[in-house]
Amino acid sequence: MDFQKELIAEYDREAASTRKILEAIPEDFDPEYKPHPKSMKFGRLAGHVAETTGEWAIHTLTTDGMIFEPGHKFEPYIPATKAALLERFDKEVAEVKTALASIDPAKWDETWKMGANGQIWIEDSKYRVWRVWVISHAAHHRAQLGVYLRLLDKPLPGTYGPSADEM
Repeated sequence: MDFQKELIAEYDREAASTRKILEAIPEDFDPEYKPHPKSMKFGRLAGHVAETTGEWAIHTLTTDGMIFEPGHKFEPYIPATKAALLERFDKEVAEVKTALASIDPAKWDETWKMGANGQIWIEDSKYRVWRVWVISHAAHHRAQLGVYLRLLDKPLPGTYGPSADEM
């Protein structure tokens, strides 16, 4: 089995499924909507889904980690429009595909770390960070986005086969 080829194929499938759910967001979505007080706002969740599949994946593939300096202020991506969300998603997915196709297979075993203020939150092999914090993490939040769309009575695209709206 060509390990690298399989990782690329998996990413392509997951990115395509993610794009379908992002496309399902209505043009007039309310970025402030949240189904529960503890839930993320719709705009933040949509942005997080896009950045997990894009920017986060790029950092995982091209760096040894992300250690934030004291005082660093994280600025979450909250799209102004659906068009802006899709444009950024497409641009970053293309960058990820390039990085994924060119990564040296030996890099997968190297340690990748994330943390701030002297604390390490993630320390694992680049491969496990890719699998858990990119692929699985994106699928998790993509499913949450699907719940938001369902609660708003919007049709859902299928991700792993047809949805109830497509049958």
